[in-house]
Amino acid sequence: MSPRRQRPNFSVTLSPVLLFVFQSAGKSAGSSGCAPCQKALSSRNVSILSAAKLGLVYLTANDWTLIADKASRMQFKAADLIVQRGRRTHGVYLLLKGSATVQISSSRKAPNLHPGEVCGEISFLDELPAAANVVANEPVEAYYLDRATLQAMFELFPHLGSRFYRSLASILSRRLRELIGDAPAKSE
Repeated sequence: MSPRRQRPNFSVTLSPVLLFVFQSAGKSAGSSGCAPCQKALSSRNVSILSAAKLGLVYLTANDWTLIADKASRMQFKAADLIVQRGRRTHGVYLLLKGSATVQISSSRKAPNLHPGEVCGEISFLDELPAAANVVANEPVEAYYLDRATLQAMFELFPHLGSRFYRSLASILSRRLRELIGDAPAKSE
């Protein structure tokens, strides 16, 4: 039996200048971009998503890598609707860059979403039209995961599904408590 080679464990942090060079190189190389550029951007996106305290907190580093590989990257301009009330989302959005406001008709204060946070999760869960608008406050980049892609991943990796749904339950619980004004500080 031959010995297995282990890959080194490292992370990539990009300066804004280097990130711009990677993004520019990816755009000039066509829609597929250059492989090192795409890997560096994917690594940066995984770092943003996994570090979010209000996002899918129960996912592992491997879960995030798989999600980043399977997700579609979406871009929205300021004032664009990311989620439209009354229309089904057929998936979830994971914010990578920018911020958005959740517009709930009965809400006194409109909640804001930031990088690493999820939107479209209620429509995704109950397969009904969205209950609120989510509007980009500024240019927003997000990953979009449709239902079919997520279900295929959950069939292959059931524990990913468990961690994903546990994270959504935690998000929805926190948001409901904030909405009704009962958001206690989490004890350590």
